Amino acid sequence: MADGGLPPDAVHEAQAQLIAQHGFAQHARIGRGVSQVAALWHSADGDAAAFVAFVLQHYVGDPAELDRLFARFESLFEQLDGHFLEIARELQRGAEVDDGPMSKVDPLLAAVPPAAHLLDQLFAAKAAFVALLNFPLFTLDELAAEAPRMSRRLWAEARLTRRFARRVPAHVEQDVAAARAAADLYVARYNLWMHHVVDAHGARLFPKGMRLVSHWNLRDELKAGYADPNGLARQRILAAVMERIVGQTIPQVVIDNPAVDWEPLRNDVRPADRDSVEPGTEASMPSCDETGPEPDLRYDMLRATFLAARRADPYSPSAPTQIARAFEVGAEMTQARVTALLTEVLESPLVGDVAAAMKRHLGRPLEPHDVWFGGFSARGSLAEAELDAVTRARYPDAAAFAADIPRILCALGFEPERARHVAGHIRVDPARGPGHAMPAGRRGDCPRLRTRIAATGMDYKAYNIAVHELGHNVEQVVSLYEVDHTLLAGVPNTAFTEAFAFLFQAKDLELLGYPAPDAENRRLRVLNDFWMTREIAGVALVELGIWQWLYAHPAASARELREATVAIAGDTWNRHYAPVLGGRDSVLLAIYSHMLQSPLYLFNYPLGRLVAFQIAEHMRTAGPFGAEFERIASQGAIGPDAWMLQATGAPVSAAPLLRATGLALQG
Repeated sequence: MADGGLPPDAVHEAQAQLIAQHGFAQHARIGRGVSQVAALWHSADGDAAAFVAFVLQHYVGDPAELDRLFARFESLFEQLDGHFLEIARELQRGAEVDDGPMSKVDPLLAAVPPAAHLLDQLFAAKAAFVALLNFPLFTLDELAAEAPRMSRRLWAEARLTRRFARRVPAHVEQDVAAARAAADLYVARYNLWMHHVVDAHGARLFPKGMRLVSHWNLRDELKAGYADPNGLARQRILAAVMERIVGQTIPQVVIDNPAVDWEPLRNDVRPADRDSVEPGTEASMPSCDETGPEPDLRYDMLRATFLAARRADPYSPSAPTQIARAFEVGAEMTQARVTALLTEVLESPLVGDVAAAMKRHLGRPLEPHDVWFGGFSARGSLAEAELDAVTRARYPDAAAFAADIPRILCALGFEPERARHVAGHIRVDPARGPGHAMPAGRRGDCPRLRTRIAATGMDYKAYNIAVHELGHNVEQVVSLYEVDHTLLAGVPNTAFTEAFAFLFQAKDLELLGYPAPDAENRRLRVLNDFWMTREIAGVALVELGIWQWLYAHPAASARELREATVAIAGDTWNRHYAPVLGGRDSVLLAIYSHMLQSPLYLFNYPLGRLVAFQIAEHMRTAGPFGAEFERIASQGAIGPDAWMLQATGAPVSAAPLLRATGLALQG
């Protein structure tokens, strides 16, 4: 954030002298570069004379010298980004990787952002200003307008300068990292022992030893109930559990404690009988004063994440809120456009017909938990126990999954040599949490696939997540090693890597040896894609509404934030879901743990599903899956619509999914 700025005369003088030195033909480039430096120049960087002297010394007008400067920056940032990422990964290892007991120091180390001071140092050394002086920093509108004519080199230049669009002090970055690390740890520890979640009659509906992390495992267990003729009772209990978590009426003592039984409908807690307690677990019996609700910790975490992000706002004049940074900087798509895409799905006239097909399939009225209906997919007809037996036998540990990656890639359509090459760049770790993919930042390093594996082996839920994360990892390998400019490593935004992950995840059963879908199953899969996109679209709008409320009420307490979240989730439900699922004022849409640990991330999922469907439709007739995957992923981090045009011939759109859904409903 400029603290007083430079007098206009200094900017004009610098521009005039550079034009006189390098010729009028460079006046547009000079004007842009000098203005870019001036916008972020602080008084501590020097007075007006120092500013003029700096730009005269460091402006590069010779094309060959400019190429050398670009190459220097590109090589430098591959190394800086890559090695800092490796350091961060090691700092987080103890808190994230399940390779033994977590040390008390591990959560502290996980909160350390090793690169927090790098931006400060690059500005203090004025190296950042050299980049801003010589290469263009495009606005989102400029990128949209210029994208059809931009060369690969110009896209790479845009990625170089974009890292300097904000000048956020290191202590602010540290605050953000600390808030997210605390939320990560809270989420990783938020487990429920389901054998001790009982119905109104005290009956145990879940197997002994089942320990589910919120929200991922709870949601996936609920979805698994569609394959069980007696699954409805469990689904209703799981929905009640989620409602208790969101409303913070869950008794604190039941969280990750196998020594108590909990009946969530009446919210009763009692000590578990000794025979039901899992052997070898650490458990604590509650005293009379320990059975009250969890304090508003969920909303303390969300509030802390917001307050930390808000401290960066003054240093981001072009994107002065976390909302703007998530959409305009992170996604390079406006909030209005993304919201319109999601609303197009939520308000589609096809919703009623899809819901009617669900009702026919279930043979009962729809209920709120059917927001996660999985009966359209082939997975919906398979018992969870059968799938668990298959995955546990095949993947007893992380090493077994790692060893199977080449076969998985070949089964997906990669040539054997390419499958071995890509798999050789992926490392698999057992995760304490639900699992995630971590990219590499430089060539020579390897992405990490972190997945949860119990002592009895990888169950189907963990396997399904692992296949999803593998999609991320394969994209990360290709978009790092196969791009022409390492400054373009990656994809346009998070939704696009989610799209690749969804492409893999959709084939998880085939990778276990189950038959590929026939015409009828392909039709049902389209309906499943539509319903899943619609489910997460509402979740994304709830999170956006929460952040809009937070910016309007920055001094709100955790209690007030909880009350607002409940209201926003209920309003969104009543508008888009209650007409077909009932359950007025349901808060199920607010259960997603991403809201605590990954602020304003959730919109990437529905956007990613739209992108994935668009790519999948293209790939059905585009040739071998592996070769086309690599062609598309190797485009790297150019703009979203430019990327999609080159990938499929059309910009990002909901139309392919809606069109296919309409055809699928016709039978």
